[in-house]
Amino acid sequence: MDGSRRTALKTAAAAIAAVATDAAVSASELSVTHPKSTRPRVVIVGGGWSGLSIAKYTRIFAPSSEVILIEQRDLFISCPVSNLWLVDKVETDFLMHDYLRGARNYDYTFLHATVYDVDKQRQIVFTTHGEVAYDYLVLATGIEYDYSRWTRDPAVETALRTRYPAAFRPGSEHWTLKEKIRQFKGGIFLMTVPSGNYRCLPAPYERAALVADYFKHNAIKGKVLLLDENNDITIKEHGFHTAYRALYRDYLQWEPNAVIERIDLEAKKVHTEFDTYAFDDASFYPHVRGAALLEKIGLAKDSYYNRLEGDMDAITYTAKGYPTIFIAGDARKMGFSKSGNTALSEGQHVAKLIAARIQGRSISWESPVTLCISAVSAYPERGIFIHSEYAYDPKTDTFRFATPVTDEVWQGEEGLQNGQNVYRWARSCYADLFG
Repeated sequence: MDGSRRTALKTAAAAIAAVATDAAVSASELSVTHPKSTRPRVVIVGGGWSGLSIAKYTRIFAPSSEVILIEQRDLFISCPVSNLWLVDKVETDFLMHDYLRGARNYDYTFLHATVYDVDKQRQIVFTTHGEVAYDYLVLATGIEYDYSRWTRDPAVETALRTRYPAAFRPGSEHWTLKEKIRQFKGGIFLMTVPSGNYRCLPAPYERAALVADYFKHNAIKGKVLLLDENNDITIKEHGFHTAYRALYRDYLQWEPNAVIERIDLEAKKVHTEFDTYAFDDASFYPHVRGAALLEKIGLAKDSYYNRLEGDMDAITYTAKGYPTIFIAGDARKMGFSKSGNTALSEGQHVAKLIAARIQGRSISWESPVTLCISAVSAYPERGIFIHSEYAYDPKTDTFRFATPVTDEVWQGEEGLQNGQNVYRWARSCYADLFG
């Protein structure tokens, strides 16, 4: 084990121990069925980019409020920038952050627990560390994977999750994929791109480019085979296409309209309508859906964009029929990009909505901001970006990009500058979320 990884694991272990100790104390104090005081209590389920942003800014915009953030993970690990980590361009410490630091710096409570039910009538959240009453509830529960279009066999699904994880939810999946890339000896490394509004539209294309660059840089006789359900690259298509052709002609094969109909894990083959593809190793990214908790508590509905996302008002962010429950982040039904900057900026607006409700006033809808820089190479880092807000169509209850500004030039000094801006952007976001 190299020294940097050993140090990172020691740091992570220490942080986990500290968080677990603090969470035990918090759980004892929070095992109540009624608010302890007259302060309005805002309970946020989910400690991703959205939940963290809402926790911070609710305390800022509604200083009279009590905010409790409930998260089942005890250490924050960032999905944004993790593609560069997969190919050894980022240290583990760069992605890991301490939930307690955010709670200390912004004066809210972090509860390390899993939420398994909600009583919407009595306004109580049931967790593995007791019951937590709320005045306002935010469900920022992120995504879950939906393997049902590929298989209905639990054993096959388990094998896909365990042996060929997607690594678009932070944690062990990323460690597994990183080891796969490091240990790959050659052949075909298969990756997939789902259709619909999956988490971070450019991320699978960025990952394919970076892994291809890793193979190229390390003289590995391997090729990334990217099977894409869509008929074209879904975003920043010019930048990715030109980079694929110029940099990875022998290391990356992109196949559009490749909808997988059957996966044969024993033979290591996937079958589409027209073709069969063999692979030596793989990472299968399935469709995504809303968290099962939404479905369990009756707040999930198939949306225009995805399955079983929040059944909610797109302008107020409130659950249908429950004005004290808000749904935000990747759990929302709107077609906003499921990416970090979108969730962070949206979280600020949701916090304003909650503060306005507490203070007995109303505010107008504000668009989240999608600012996304994608690396197209790792040796050296070169990137492309998009910046946009959204416009609402009340006739169809849908959203579209309203002000897209793209810079898809990855060559030369401009591309190198974009590559370094990935790190600058990430540092500023982590500072925003954690202080």
